[in-house]
Amino acid sequence: MSFDTKNIRNVVLLGHSGSGKTTFAETMLFEAGEINRRGTVEEGNTVSDYSDLEKERGGSIFSTLMHVQWKDSKINILDTPGLDDFVGEVVSSMKVGSTAVVLLNAKSGVEVGTELIWDYVDTFQAPAMFVINQMDHEKADFDNTLNQAIQRFGSHVIPFQYPYNSGKEFNTIIDVLRMVMYVFPPEGGKPEKHAIPESEMPRAMEMHNAIVEAAAENEEGLMEQYFEKGTLTEEELAQGLRIGIAHHQIFPVFCCSATKNMGSGRIMGFINDVCPTPADRRPARLQGGGTLPCKTDGGATVFIYKTISEPRVGLVSYFKVYSGILRAGDELVNANNRGGERFGQVFIANGKDRIQVEELRAGDLGVTVKLKNTHTNNTLNVKGTDRVLVPIEFPEPRVTVSIEQQNKADMEKLMKALHLISEEDPTVVVEQSAAAKQILMHGQGQLHLDMIKHRVETIQGVSMDFARPRIVYRETITREANTQYRHKKQTGGAGQFAEVHMRIEPYAEGMGDPAGLTVRHREVEDLPWGGKLAYYWCVVGGSIDSKFSNAIKKGILAKMEEGPLTGSYCQDIRVSIFDGKMHPVDSNDNAFMTASSQAFKNAFREAAPQIMEPILKLDILCPDEAMGDIMGDLQTRRAIILGMDSDGHYQKIIAKAPQAELYLYSSTLRSVSQGRAKFHQEFAEFNSVPPDIQQKLIDTHQAENEE
Repeated sequence: MSFDTKNIRNVVLLGHSGSGKTTFAETMLFEAGEINRRGTVEEGNTVSDYSDLEKERGGSIFSTLMHVQWKDSKINILDTPGLDDFVGEVVSSMKVGSTAVVLLNAKSGVEVGTELIWDYVDTFQAPAMFVINQMDHEKADFDNTLNQAIQRFGSHVIPFQYPYNSGKEFNTIIDVLRMVMYVFPPEGGKPEKHAIPESEMPRAMEMHNAIVEAAAENEEGLMEQYFEKGTLTEEELAQGLRIGIAHHQIFPVFCCSATKNMGSGRIMGFINDVCPTPADRRPARLQGGGTLPCKTDGGATVFIYKTISEPRVGLVSYFKVYSGILRAGDELVNANNRGGERFGQVFIANGKDRIQVEELRAGDLGVTVKLKNTHTNNTLNVKGTDRVLVPIEFPEPRVTVSIEQQNKADMEKLMKALHLISEEDPTVVVEQSAAAKQILMHGQGQLHLDMIKHRVETIQGVSMDFARPRIVYRETITREANTQYRHKKQTGGAGQFAEVHMRIEPYAEGMGDPAGLTVRHREVEDLPWGGKLAYYWCVVGGSIDSKFSNAIKKGILAKMEEGPLTGSYCQDIRVSIFDGKMHPVDSNDNAFMTASSQAFKNAFREAAPQIMEPILKLDILCPDEAMGDIMGDLQTRRAIILGMDSDGHYQKIIAKAPQAELYLYSSTLRSVSQGRAKFHQEFAEFNSVPPDIQQKLIDTHQAENEE
């Protein structure tokens, strides 16, 4: 059965780890009759956390697509992980969702995971509602949690319910939207409706009036009705709330106990009646400008938001139909690579279970298998349409390790496994770094990388180790040096002969010509690794034929690729060739390459060489109480504090620190801030390393060479 766009709701369950998202999803499925028995996270038998890794960990690692039919609507449910290490799953779900349902733990209040995730709710301008869960916990505190939510997320947070009693005896909710009290049986499920007790009426009416006022504010006609009559009809109220929620102006707050199955049915009813359909959201943005409204008119446009690999199945593609109707057997064209793809089978999903359907309409979420060359972030259209949806912007990596493989024979197998994982999880970046001469893996945090290692070793059967990545230093010089080198080799027949006289000096933009030399030709070259080589030909009188100039430059560049001090790239150096000798028979390009390379090496060591280290700029957001510890930790990392500012309810620290001091910094920052800080880093500059560190780096390189 396919559903019209107006009868589809796509909700994304968000919240800090342990807020009860998976249990809430299980209760939604049970309430709607999709399952006849509720599983638990502890027993590892929930519909959502179905992978072996999630069962072993006892928590969500991947986003899971599920659905229920409620009244005449289909509610698609995306359950997401609560740990920041798996934020990629959250971002991809937010891309295709229509409403964010943010779960808060009634015992713990607004936790750091919720604060971090809220940034993405803001980024997507997603309609959002809060569910204060676990009202049956003995330390549940609805009022404290509500006040924290208002403090952190603003005055648009408005309670639509509150518990009449909480703690172990919790079984009653006062609904101030409908002005009714729900009393649940001990086993949960369908409640009895009662009148609100007289003692609660003042509080209930105050809350109800706040809802009516907020609904009226979002539509001019409703505001007039509100001023005239002092209230709104149920239909007018629903209309105002729908507009306010869709425009990110009202964030309703509900309460429940997912474990006891108390309150979830009412929340699903609200999602069905008031929350926006995919068509109510802003039209999807297209690359190159323009938008795509979500409606069934016109040809199908499908967006792949997630890809996973399954044994014996291959790649499984999760998608949203953004426009038109997708039917089983349709041929679409991948707008990103122009390849044709046949959607032989179309499924809807409840966790690992997939149900085949004939068609899905605009706004719906589905699954297909065996697409040949289609990946996450690809757009597919009917032939003749060339739309490309703006892709998901995944967060940048925050931690980097190098990958070591003891058994070289398994390296190909390992790289294939890592390619599969990065296909599934675009927040994992695997890089063959020529500069570091290592395979590097970038991820969201230590736990994220550990999970990848676990998957590679248990599922793919390949061992791998993590190590500290090499820092890619640079080498340069700080003063002028002159040298000469003669290369002479006689082996019976034609020999090799070349002599090169050169001057090297630090290069700076706009510097004058070298003193005492006549410049015949000059080149300033941008080096592939950054910085410059200024190459001056200053030979007078033909002591070296200019035809050898290119060979001499090649020899210099070869040595600059593997610097004399630590084997790092050299940069920002001017080399002037001013004299030398050649032989009419024994001089050739190879001889001059060797001579210039050795001359450069010798001159470099005499020119007060300096190792330069990469410096990163850090933007750290943290709460007030964590600032002291974070600043203290930065001082141990040779960091320079550039400034401090406030950013909402966060404090912002701007600093520069050497990359060498920031290995696994995300783990340390999480520890010193109790998980409440986040940071962005970017390359700032290269700067001189202190003399003691320079000597250590030279000694280490020399020892490695001797080994």
